[in-house]
Amino acid sequence: MTSRKNSPGYTKNNAAHDRRARIEAARKLEAARERRNRIVTIGISGVVVAGLVGFGVYVINQENAEEKQAVAERKEPITGEKVWDAKKLTANHVKGAVSYPDKPPVGGDHHTNWMNCDAKVYKEPIPNENAVHSMEHGAVWVTYTDKAAKADVEKLEKKVGKTAYSLMSPYKDQTGPIMLTAWGKQLTVESADDPRVNKFFGKYVLGEQTPEKGATCSGGVTGK
Repeated sequence: MTSRKNSPGYTKNNAAHDRRARIEAARKLEAARERRNRIVTIGISGVVVAGLVGFGVYVINQENAEEKQAVAERKEPITGEKVWDAKKLTANHVKGAVSYPDKPPVGGDHHTNWMNCDAKVYKEPIPNENAVHSMEHGAVWVTYTDKAAKADVEKLEKKVGKTAYSLMSPYKDQTGPIMLTAWGKQLTVESADDPRVNKFFGKYVLGEQTPEKGATCSGGVTGK
């Protein structure tokens, strides 16, 4: 069989034309390959971007849902808590002793100096008048008697020790082994593992009951 190059009519011009045709075909093939690669890349990028956007929307929605749930939980009353009418709790600053009807007190007139309540654990009893001032600033006061289990006391000390606007001290004359008090709010529990402890902290540390929200909890009386 005679090849095209060896045929009588085949010339150099024909050869050049064939070479250009092959080059052009190769270019078209490469161009087509690049277009396919770009389409694949764009498709993958689109999927990735859509995934990231979708994930971001999911995270935002999840955070919003959690915040709404937290707000709803803060509004719900805590089972077993005692509540006082805030309007009936006086808040005058005095320098002498105050006779409180409740032990520990939940509010009322108090000393001009607050007890340092910046995640402070006191090993000895502290003055009621100073602690009440701390609660006026938004602190939760944790108190306990010698009937509280040592393990529970230690757990509560750790919690208070890492929670701003909270303080803890022993309190001999209270009725329950462990009591949590905020301004106009009080809860008695038997154990530090009671889920209401976290609810009380979450609701009342700088909660809506705070008469002087924004006032500092540091720089007060430090105790013994």
